[in-house]
Amino acid sequence: MTSRLLIRNGIVIDTDPMPAVTGHTDVLIEDGRIAAVGTGLHAPGDAELIDATDRIVLPGFVDTHRHTWQAGIRSLTPDISFAGYLGRIIGEVAPRYRPQDVYAGNLAGALECLDAGITTLVDWSHIQLTPAHTEATVEALRRAGIRAVLGYCYGGGGGPEELAAEGHRVHKRHFGAADPLLSMAIGALGPEIAGEEAALHEWRLARDLDLSVTVHMGGNGVQSAERGLAFLRENGLLIPRTTYIHPNHYTGDALKELADSGGTASISPIVEAELGIGYPATGRARAAGLPIALSADAVTSGPGDMFSLMRAAYALERARPDGAGMGFTTRDALRMATIEGAEVAGLGDVTGSLRPGKQADLVLLRTDTLAMAPAHDPIGAIALSADTGCVDTVLVAGRVVKRDGRLLHHDIAAVLSGLEESAAHLTAVP
Repeated sequence: MTSRLLIRNGIVIDTDPMPAVTGHTDVLIEDGRIAAVGTGLHAPGDAELIDATDRIVLPGFVDTHRHTWQAGIRSLTPDISFAGYLGRIIGEVAPRYRPQDVYAGNLAGALECLDAGITTLVDWSHIQLTPAHTEATVEALRRAGIRAVLGYCYGGGGGPEELAAEGHRVHKRHFGAADPLLSMAIGALGPEIAGEEAALHEWRLARDLDLSVTVHMGGNGVQSAERGLAFLRENGLLIPRTTYIHPNHYTGDALKELADSGGTASISPIVEAELGIGYPATGRARAAGLPIALSADAVTSGPGDMFSLMRAAYALERARPDGAGMGFTTRDALRMATIEGAEVAGLGDVTGSLRPGKQADLVLLRTDTLAMAPAHDPIGAIALSADTGCVDTVLVAGRVVKRDGRLLHHDIAAVLSGLEESAAHLTAVP
């Protein structure tokens, strides 16, 4: 039996090829997919109706790199350097994580995304210490109801054989059959973090499983960026379906080489600026033809909502010396947060725009607030004025997961209680 939902009379913004406002428009959804976008659409008798008057309707946001497991240690390390983050979070706190802590963090973190209008998440998960940690990660993502790509980063104590064996096990157990919401990528530590030998095995695992790679490269200084890129080049690893996270120390020529290889990039504007990972390469990378998306990265040191990320990317780009970034617009920022993010996540044909046939991952934002009204330019209002309090309704694959400003399908008090218990354990003084 076909399920139908009609969103009526919204201020609709599509994002492909560039964000554009179509005015008061209807969106018809059938069986979780966008069926039609237009004015005066007919509502079948069995269709659920959502009145979008005074609401902006747009594709859901896409976060292309978030360590979701860290939700329970939010704001633990403000005002810290990247070296300090590695020492405190990765060196001290991460080893304390039990599977139940991973579950609590991932569930709360994924729900935080949905609450803020982020409907698609690349969960860059380098907390896979044991198979039980992985089970908890996947269970939490599925329970949340978000569209997610698990960026699986092996964290066990074994060598290449264990990396391959566990990667194959996880893929077969959890991703052997098509899942409408959850897919897998290889979260590679890469040559700049794990070393060249380990990187060879990470890329080999991705090749054997036919998965994309998402890797932290280009954020560890100029010399490290040059060495890492040379290593990929010499070993035939400059390949499509690779996302480079924090590509800030690459030259313009290097960024073009990544673009020509079919690569993409993920920028974390606030965390990069805060931790000293380099000035965000947003405009330079776009000028080189490299698709760019936004990411929250680590809520230990930054916010988790896309509105903050769009504003930071916009401000930092336009603040480049000599006006080099003044051509960057709020439309560019919104595109990075939606369709370009979906393309970077490998889901450009699935979500990120309102093209009929795509999954109905949508957000309705209120304009009848003191912060948003009268929203003369709806795109500018989203990028510069909106906040999470404007997120009225959220749909994932046509399923309403937030309505009238409240998350559905979850006992949020219980989720927060579990997160608090986990946080107490993780931050307890030995």
